[in-house]
Amino acid sequence: MTKKLYLPLLMAMVVALFSSCSKKMGELSSDYFTVTPQVLEAVGGKVPATINGKFPEKYFNKKAVVEVTPVLKWNGGEVKGQSAVFQGEKVEGNDQTISYKMGGSYTMKTSFDYVPEMAKSELYLEFKATIGKKVVTIPAVKVADGVISTSELLNNTLGNANPALAEDAFQRIIKDKHEESLMFLIQQANIRSSELKKAKEFNQEVANINDAANKKISNIEISAYASPDGGLKLNTGLAEDREGNTSKLLGKSLKKSKLDVAVDAKYTAQDWEGFQELVSKSNIQDKELILRVLSMYQDPVQREQEIKNISSVFGTLAKDILPQLRRSRLTLNYEIIGKSDEEISKLAASDPSKLNVEELLYAATLTNDAAKQEAIYTQATKQFSNDYRGYNNLGKLAYQAGEINKAESFFKKAASVNATPEVHMNLGLVALVKGDKAAAEAAFGKAAGSKHLAESMGNLYVSQGQYDRAVNSFGDSKTNSAALAQILAKDYNKAKNTLANVERADAYTDYLMAVLGARTNNASMVTSSLKSAVAKNASLAKKAATDLEFSKYFTNAEFMNIIK
Repeated sequence: MTKKLYLPLLMAMVVALFSSCSKKMGELSSDYFTVTPQVLEAVGGKVPATINGKFPEKYFNKKAVVEVTPVLKWNGGEVKGQSAVFQGEKVEGNDQTISYKMGGSYTMKTSFDYVPEMAKSELYLEFKATIGKKVVTIPAVKVADGVISTSELLNNTLGNANPALAEDAFQRIIKDKHEESLMFLIQQANIRSSELKKAKEFNQEVANINDAANKKISNIEISAYASPDGGLKLNTGLAEDREGNTSKLLGKSLKKSKLDVAVDAKYTAQDWEGFQELVSKSNIQDKELILRVLSMYQDPVQREQEIKNISSVFGTLAKDILPQLRRSRLTLNYEIIGKSDEEISKLAASDPSKLNVEELLYAATLTNDAAKQEAIYTQATKQFSNDYRGYNNLGKLAYQAGEINKAESFFKKAASVNATPEVHMNLGLVALVKGDKAAAEAAFGKAAGSKHLAESMGNLYVSQGQYDRAVNSFGDSKTNSAALAQILAKDYNKAKNTLANVERADAYTDYLMAVLGARTNNASMVTSSLKSAVAKNASLAKKAATDLEFSKYFTNAEFMNIIK
């Protein structure tokens, strides 16, 4: 009799529980749940959500175990998040216990890997209740609609980023000089016949440079010296006489050659600076002691005496160092005038072999025609295959043309020749485009000093969901990515200014302006910008049709006419 009553009694209990559950299920509507953010949003390639739920009073059976699983569903697919398990008061376990009488609240955090199909999706909570060995599936509850995927536009805006150019070192005017020294015997200022020959050779070089079509003399400097031994008064007279005799000799030569060249002359009585330089470069005994004496004493008389006291080396100084300081130094300063822009451009097109590597690389900066730039950089790789810059700059052109694999190939070739910071930065951009954030971060870590590194790091921070940090890193950059970071960080005024000044504006520049219009309730900005974006890239109409940034406009006739 007991057995006969047991089964009906158990069934009655289950029916009672789930009829009660069934009754309560009407109450487990979306009102029992809040989701943060209210509309899900992709951040750093993930779709995070915080779900706050509630089991109402007298709902949770004391012997029940309920597993709650967030599920993001879209047409043709779904993905489950991390489940949470709750238990009734009479269940022995380690899960959160929910009171039958009082009910209970709970918080769940979940995250889904973003895929584009999630733009048009719904977030559900699925429940599975068990009492003993009995399992009952409770109807799922929808708690959120769709995913805003604006951050994922980074994949499109990266094409607007600025790879680093390996710059030329071309200088149209190069400063150069020619030097000669006339040597004197100790305590003498007359110019010996052996030195007259050197003076004559110097004068000939002055004449040659003056006659050269691409050179221009600036001036000639005469600097006469006496060695620091012998006393200040004697040395002052010697240095002055040496300067005077040298100036007279040079003046006669210039006059004879009919050369009008500015001459600046000076003398130094005791050349302690030259003495210190020669000693520091020598291998003489007690070199460090001599240098220490020079640093300790500033008075020239005391310096001279202290050095003479180092008897072990003074003889060597008198023989090898001091004679080199008894001189007049002649310095011819002149400029080498390079080819004009017109000459360089013509030669780059007709006979690039007549250009050196700096001139050839510079030639590419004289045109905005990408095809001509490519031809010049290609020629640079042929003429100067051991210079990485031609390969790097071909990679830059390929990147900006959207040919990422081709760009990567050139950047890797550049790195094999010389892995400079700008090459690493460009490889980092390629890695970021391909979705390899770790490789991008590693490459950027080797790119210190590269011109556009801060901007590239801004792109990385956007991909990681660090929007405020990205805005700071972009600074005043005028790119689509910079504007995207500003929109995501809700700095809408700055974003508008950035978008209005993007250098290489494209369809995504307009699309971002439309998003900005939607976020700032500017309907005319939405429609005009979106119309321009779709005209440039028709595929953006389909994207806008499911983009929840524009959810308020899905009933707007003008908007719908644009995306149809």
